[in-house]
Amino acid sequence: MIESRNEVSLYRRWTGVSLTPLDIHNKEFSRVFRGYDEDQVNEFLDQIIKEFDIMLKEKRQLEERVATLNEKLSQFANIEETLKKSLIMAQETADELKANARKEAQLIVKEAEKNADRLINDALAKSRKLVSEIDELKRRASVYRMRFRSILEAQLEMLDNGDWENFEKIEEDLAKNMTE
Repeated sequence: MIESRNEVSLYRRWTGVSLTPLDIHNKEFSRVFRGYDEDQVNEFLDQIIKEFDIMLKEKRQLEERVATLNEKLSQFANIEETLKKSLIMAQETADELKANARKEAQLIVKEAEKNADRLINDALAKSRKLVSEIDELKRRASVYRMRFRSILEAQLEMLDNGDWENFEKIEEDLAKNMTE
């Protein structure tokens, strides 16, 4: 219960209430003839003082609780704001990662296409070279076959003609043709 004048002054400023339990307790009523029973009025005033004091204490507790809840609410609002910023940042980071992954994938595909083109061109060049070499080998085989046939025909003709004297000359021509 509030008892000193300083407490009353602080109480009034803090609660904004102009009437205190002490005001009620110290209230003096003038006496009149045929007035109310003084004991009943005092009992009633005591009851009002107790109730008023309880209400004021409850009000103070509720105000403290409101202040605490407002502080917590402010903290939660800060947390919510931080979470929103974090979510936005995470989304932006995810978007950047996706964009970078797409770019990297495109670069990999382009590099793979270049490598594939290079491999295809190399294979085509090797294929052309092999075809050219095969054609050259076929041509040489054909030339050797014709030379061998002409040598054989010349040998057969010599056997048929009996021209053995020219054999040395044919043998020299044969050796000469073989070395070419």
